[in-house]
Order: sequence, then structure tokens, then C-alpha cells
Amino acid sequence: MELKDKELLIVGFGLTGEAVCRFALDRGARITISEKRSSAELEDALARWHIPGVRFETGGHDRASFLTSDLIIPSPGVPVIPQMEAARERGIPVLSEVELASRFLKGRIVGVTGSNGKSTVTTLIHRILKETGLPAFLAGNIGMPLIAFVDDSRDDHIYVTELSSFQLALTETLRPDVAVFLNISPDHLDWHPDFEDYFTSKQKILSRLTRDEAAVLNRDDPLVWGLRDSGPFRTLGFSQQKRVAPGCYADQGLIMLADDGRTEQLMPVSDIPLIGRHNHDNVMAAALAAHALDVPLLRIKSGILGFRALEHRLERVLTMGGVAFYNDSKATNVDATLKSLDSFSQPIVLILGGRDKGGNFQMLREPVLSRVKGVVLLGEAASLIFSALQGTVPMERVKTMRDAVRTAHSLAADGDVVLLAPACTSFDMFRSFKHRGEVFKQEVLSLQLDREKEAQ
Repeated sequence: MELKDKELLIVGFGLTGEAVCRFALDRGARITISEKRSSAELEDALARWHIPGVRFETGGHDRASFLTSDLIIPSPGVPVIPQMEAARERGIPVLSEVELASRFLKGRIVGVTGSNGKSTVTTLIHRILKETGLPAFLAGNIGMPLIAFVDDSRDDHIYVTELSSFQLALTETLRPDVAVFLNISPDHLDWHPDFEDYFTSKQKILSRLTRDEAAVLNRDDPLVWGLRDSGPFRTLGFSQQKRVAPGCYADQGLIMLADDGRTEQLMPVSDIPLIGRHNHDNVMAAALAAHALDVPLLRIKSGILGFRALEHRLERVLTMGGVAFYNDSKATNVDATLKSLDSFSQPIVLILGGRDKGGNFQMLREPVLSRVKGVVLLGEAASLIFSALQGTVPMERVKTMRDAVRTAHSLAADGDVVLLAPACTSFDMFRSFKHRGEVFKQEVLSLQLDREKEAQ
């Protein structure tokens, strides 16, 4: 793909947009950046990029800029706005950053997608490969944009890349050397028109694989496993319910890896350093991705044993007066919250709410009845969730995270868990799920300090 003297339109200008701008400018493109944010909100970026070859339009999107472009690169999560659709109808290519990067990148790509667990699995694969001594890099949603690696990429490099439905929807040629599809459940239905469109976007991680590539698929997810014959790729399955070969499975308290007519023990389930049954899936998926890259079993096991939960993903904050506080701010959809609830045997006080993504909160009724003693509701979706869970357990509505933490603590007793697993995005009150998790932890620490002062 030639970019010299091309009119490139970048829609949205965050981390990904800046990386694309830098990449394309180095290759002689003329760049327009279209942003809904105002000039005042973009003051720093405007100062950094006040250079020849870069033009900004702020406070909205000019249809003419879209229709006079040679190529459009929207940032992840930017919706398909009418101006973009009009450009597509004119035959102007609209590609994701990962698609653009893949056309220039040297080396191999391990692509990881799914509704839940992507970040954990991507990071775990990267850790295993690095500890093995392989030149591996963390890219995509959890690391640097893939395009930022292109200039220094080599044929022996491995780019472990978290891929969202937004990124995959706008791919045309991207073909990972190892594709990992963890699971599928309704998500991002505020962006995708329906679940079918969301699932179709996810499937693109497999759609161009050949017999030279491997696909790691969840044997226990019927929709994901149903894709095993959708291409000539080599399928490696993982399961907590069935023995699968080639693949990885749990059997009588052991994680086993079966391939090439051999079955070997990877590790006891009890040695997995992450809480929650869903993390057994994550460990098996990461192990199979590493196995597909010929990493020895002992190296895979070593990488897993040294791994710790990522921040904001079932992260233990502290225990106060016998009550354990856990931060699972990354649980931004209903299925993630269900998995989070399934990780504990203790009674739970659950903090829910934020901005709805089109989730079915009714799915929470049964697990709330069986596992939860109280719910604290926060954010825009509080009324929706209240209606869905009415008649289950006591519920309290609050306005701030400070109130959420203190109300949850007042409902908890010795031996209970206070769990932030919101089942919603954070954008009604916070900059990101990370910001939400950080505020939660700050408020837990603040509560602890206040209790210590009272005890003095």
C-alpha cells in the first residue's frame, strides 16, 4: 500500500490516532484529523501537531473531508457515522489501524479476541513468550498500537495483539499466525446494531486463515466452537467439560495438553495463580497459543506460575474488618459480571452500574439470588438494573463511588466480599474502566484510613 501524496483522514485523535498520524506522515501522506471534540479540549494535541502536512477539523465532522479522502482510519470505538458511510458508498477505503499496520509489519501476529478475558490472555501469552526468550511485543488494545511497531519490526518478532470487534470489523487482509477466540456474549450493542453484527466482526479473526495458521477455540462455547470448520486452519480446543485433542482440558483437577498423539500434564488446577473458573479457560487458551508457537511445556508452565492478575480484573484491594474488597472494573458487560460472581464462594455485596451497552440485566437475577446479599447501584443504568433485579435482594442507589464503597461496606459482614463488577461501561462518570477502578481503590483506602482514625 502506497501512502505518499495520499489524502488520509484520521477520525478521533487519541493514542491510536497519533500513532497512525506519525506513521503516515513519515510516508508522505497528507493528513486531516477529524474530531468531535473542540479546539479547547484538544489544545495539547493541536500544539504538538502544528506541523506541515497535518490539518485539524474540530468540533464535528465535515462531510467534505470524508468524501475527498483516499483512505479513512477511524480510532477504535468511533461509530460508523453518516459521513463515513457516505465515503464507503463512494468506494473510499475505511480501515482499522491494525489492518493498516498488518500491511507493513514484519514478523508474526498472535491475535486474541472474545467478549471477555482478552487482556488477561494477551498479557499471559506475552509473558510466556518473553520468559522463553522470544522477541515478543504486547500490542493492540492493551499495549501500544500495532502500527507503532512497524518501523522497527523484524521477521523474527512476535506481536501479541488484543483485537476488539471495532478493530476487526474494519479489516480486509489481516491474518494472524495464531488466532485466539475466547468466548462470545452480547457486548458493545451500543456500537453494533445487533448481536449478529458483533459476532460477525469477531469472526473476522478467523476468516482469512489458511492451513498454515492455528486457531485456538473455546470448546465449551457453542458459537465459538461452531467455527472450527469455517476454514482450513488447524484448530486447538480448550475445555473444562470435555477432553479435547489437539487441545487443552481440565480433568480430575489437572490441566492436560494433548497433541500429536501425546497427552501431558501442564499443571494442577490448584496451581493456577488467578482466582475464578473463567481464568482456567484463560490459562488454557494462553498455553495453547504458546504451544502453537512451539514453546516447550515447562516454559509454558513457568510463565503461568509467575503470572498475577491484571489491575482492575478481579484485583484484590485489601481486607478490612474481615471484609475483602475486589476491583473488577473491567467487568463492563453482563457476562463478565457473571464470571466475576462465579469466582467467589463467600457472600457478596455487589456494586453495579454505569452506562448501559445494551446488556440483558435479567441474566443477573439468578446468580444475585444465590450469591449476593446486597446490591449498590451507581450511574446512568441504575434504574434499568433496579427494574431487572427488583425482588431479589436489598438494593441501594447512590450518586458517587465514595457513597458506593461506604454503603457496600455497611451491608457487608465479616467473611463477605465487596465486589465492583459493574456490567456497564464507565463513561457516564469516569474517563475509562481504569479510572473507575482507581477511584474505587482510592475510596476503599480512604474508608480504611477513616476507620483507623476512629479506632484511635
